[in-house]
Amino acid sequence: MRWSEQDAPSGRGEGDEGGAAADLVLRGGVVRALDAAGSRAEALAVRGGRIAAVGDDATVSALIGAGTRVVELAGRAVLPGINDSHLHASWLGARWPRTVFGEADPGAAPQDPLVSNRAERREAILRAGRLLAQLGITSYTEPGIGPGEDDGDTGCFHSEAIGIYRELADRGELLQRVTLLELHGILDGPSDVETVLAGIRSRAAAAPEADPAWFAIPGVKIFGDLIPLTRQAWTARSYDDGGHGDLLVRGDTLEQRAERLAEMLRAAHAAGLQVGLHATGDRTIGLALDAFAAAAAEPGAPSVRELGHVVIHGDLATPEQLRRMGDLGVWLNAQPGIAARTGEWLASRMGEGVAAEAWDYGAALDAGVLVLSSDAPVLDFDWRRGVADADARVLASGGADAGDADARLLALLRAYTAVPAEQDRAAAWKGTIEPGKVADLVVLGRDPFAVGAAGLPEVPVELTVLDGRVVFERAG
Repeated sequence: MRWSEQDAPSGRGEGDEGGAAADLVLRGGVVRALDAAGSRAEALAVRGGRIAAVGDDATVSALIGAGTRVVELAGRAVLPGINDSHLHASWLGARWPRTVFGEADPGAAPQDPLVSNRAERREAILRAGRLLAQLGITSYTEPGIGPGEDDGDTGCFHSEAIGIYRELADRGELLQRVTLLELHGILDGPSDVETVLAGIRSRAAAAPEADPAWFAIPGVKIFGDLIPLTRQAWTARSYDDGGHGDLLVRGDTLEQRAERLAEMLRAAHAAGLQVGLHATGDRTIGLALDAFAAAAAEPGAPSVRELGHVVIHGDLATPEQLRRMGDLGVWLNAQPGIAARTGEWLASRMGEGVAAEAWDYGAALDAGVLVLSSDAPVLDFDWRRGVADADARVLASGGADAGDADARLLALLRAYTAVPAEQDRAAAWKGTIEPGKVADLVVLGRDPFAVGAAGLPEVPVELTVLDGRVVFERAG
């Protein structure tokens, strides 16, 4: 099975139809399309779950009819709905307000909750959806659910959740569009090559989802290594104990483990599946890029760009690797909150110089590969703080036109909207505000470009629109 952006909502790309009345009009504010050009407007109209028109107040107001709901923005801003492209919703819904890196609610009980049956898993997913809607999140990627975790400690990553997502999508109960990567290895544990290869074959043979605009499984999650903070990322640079980390693959020698990881990556590519690879060390990332390039060079194989593989985290990716990722068409899915909170920890493990060079979001922006996400509930899911943390990191590294604040902010906002839609291979129908695209929107209390990245965390989310329906509205 090869899932592509052809699997989109029916009728995508349609614009206004004969001037019929809109279902929803938002006017009198700043509409930020978040396209590459940074287009802006004053108003937009929605009909049938699609954006019908974008323009000035007078043009859009002509589509107001007796049944149109009109939202007077009064200077507020409209953005495309946020796409958190690496977020463990099932785990978040069960665990919140507890997070791995610190308590969102200091009074919360410290134990990690467990879900043990279908009803509890279903409620965890629904609860996460309600929480995310309050921050304008209209799409997310669930990066690792499947049989590899059917005996997992938390129960949150059990393969039963796949059926629950499918059921919720069929019943129209999801509050976000969901992309899921199937997990056949162990979460944060060593993968067995034969088990993962069998899972790849099973996923490739599976029928496509009924409506991939709401629920899609384009590929698999594979663990390459763990994190440098625990000295488990495979890196050319040494840790304070003199080691270089290792790979998270079963095998008697490092060379054998490296070949088995490469075999899994090549097999997934040959099967036409997108790979979400957990890789933080530069040696692991280099191995992956070599494996993807080799797989794409086989006769009749898809290109790397066509499948859109993702390096997840990529803490120690070098500028040269980021440029190669851009050339190949591999995404870097990064969590700026982790960089903001663990820089000193990394310095204690690998030295100040390595910590300063890590998480090079400036180079990733320059290469056109940066996708931002939260990794909730490892951290919280506030994308506004994520943008601010990413901006601070770029400024610290001095990259990506660091002196042009508006250009930098546009790129970082796109890394939470338009670019994740590309990662989802859905940029033709979501991710920006354009006529014909789905009406997934967020209304903010102020224009982000008026407050800058550093001020964005204080800007309230006031309205969330999913497929043309208001799914969250702030009281007052």
